[in-house]
Amino acid sequence: MTNKELKPAQVFEQFAKINAIPRPSKHEERMIEYLVEFGKSRNLETKVDKTGNVLICKPATKGMENVPTVILQSHMDMVCDKLVDVDFDFYNDPIKTKVEGEWLTAEGTTLGADDGIGCAYELAILDSDDIEHGPIECLFTVDEETGLTGAFGLEAGFLSGKYLINLDSEDEGQLFVSCAGGITTAATFSFEREDAPMDYFFMEASLKGLIGGHSGDDINKQRANAIKILSRFLYMEQEKMDLRLAQWNSGKMHNAIPRDGKVIFAVPTNKKEEVKADWNIFTNDVQDEYHVSDPNMVWNMESADTQKVMEKKVSRNLISAIQAMINGPIANCQDEIISYLVETSSNIASVQSEDNKVEVVASQRSSVMSNLKNIANSIKACFELAGAKVEQGDGYPAWKMNPDSRLVEVAVEEYKKLFGKEPKVLGIHAGLECGLFSEKYPDLDMVSFGPTLRFVHTPEERLHIPSAQMVWDHLLAVLKNIK
Repeated sequence: MTNKELKPAQVFEQFAKINAIPRPSKHEERMIEYLVEFGKSRNLETKVDKTGNVLICKPATKGMENVPTVILQSHMDMVCDKLVDVDFDFYNDPIKTKVEGEWLTAEGTTLGADDGIGCAYELAILDSDDIEHGPIECLFTVDEETGLTGAFGLEAGFLSGKYLINLDSEDEGQLFVSCAGGITTAATFSFEREDAPMDYFFMEASLKGLIGGHSGDDINKQRANAIKILSRFLYMEQEKMDLRLAQWNSGKMHNAIPRDGKVIFAVPTNKKEEVKADWNIFTNDVQDEYHVSDPNMVWNMESADTQKVMEKKVSRNLISAIQAMINGPIANCQDEIISYLVETSSNIASVQSEDNKVEVVASQRSSVMSNLKNIANSIKACFELAGAKVEQGDGYPAWKMNPDSRLVEVAVEEYKKLFGKEPKVLGIHAGLECGLFSEKYPDLDMVSFGPTLRFVHTPEERLHIPSAQMVWDHLLAVLKNIK
């Protein structure tokens, strides 16, 4: 199978065009321009709000004029990540895709199916002349990945639909009817750099090859976190000797489990062989811990150039704070029907050194807003005790399930007719824009579904091709029968 043979052809044709357009979060200008031109060239009502969200409206097909308006929604931005040895400019280069068996993936970068494939479904419907549907509003939001900016900025009155189908889920056969809320906690450690003590030896320790993944959808999989692993080693060594940290760089996105990282530190020269021995023991132990979830860890330790180090107190407090931070799943939902679902979690997402400061970012999620506030305060307090300046965003709300949803009822009925089996009706620990939509449009009846994606937010991101056809068939059936 080649890219040109992918089915449904009209969806993958649109996806290919989307992937030719650079669209990093907060830099969606060319995608907005493309969408506006797409709508206007087809004589469809098209408008852009002050945040950059695009709405393209399509009238009902003949005989469906009295059907309630359905909003189809996806976000136009993508997470930009690549393998360290791949030369790629996300601000200018098109994504290069390839077929591997039943999967579509990219060449060393994120694929952009999160949520480019959702946009492609919308554009394929807007471009069609043989699909039965009532009035449709296709909403394309900006900056979902780094702040839900588009959903936050969406104004009351911009939409008029009764139903909303969010096309940003990642498991075919699963209909999502609720999601977690979230908040980001950022800490800044400031200091003056200084020379290391006399007769100190500089070393660089690095780790790569972790699976990583989405900090909401994949947090239950107990995958290794590169930052937490490196902090474990640094903490153990600083308890045994005077370790002085110089650099720490790991992780990129606030909503991704960090896959790699490196630290540069100095220890007394007479301790360097002890550090190497400890590293060998430590790496073997950690590999054994994660031999199922992360079997391809790559470790390295080598000497490093002499450089300025952090103040001793800051170095120690930074390492101790990250060691102390709770990370991963914290509690599961108490309701029996969704007791399988993570309720509350935290993920330390990035540590970045530059000049005279280190910035640390962690994200917290919960479907119970009081618990979200509690865990966010716990992370904040940990950083404050370590002497950091801490800032937290406003966060975003959880989306509560509507037990009387007509849209979910139709989605379940049509799925059973098409595929002869029941879909799973679920909540999701990841954040969806539906939570914010429900605040501004409290009467919206919503559901979220999409094709099967794996390893989103990483260069291993892939889209299951057969599931794309199944979602297309299901989506068209829902549009035809939501009367």
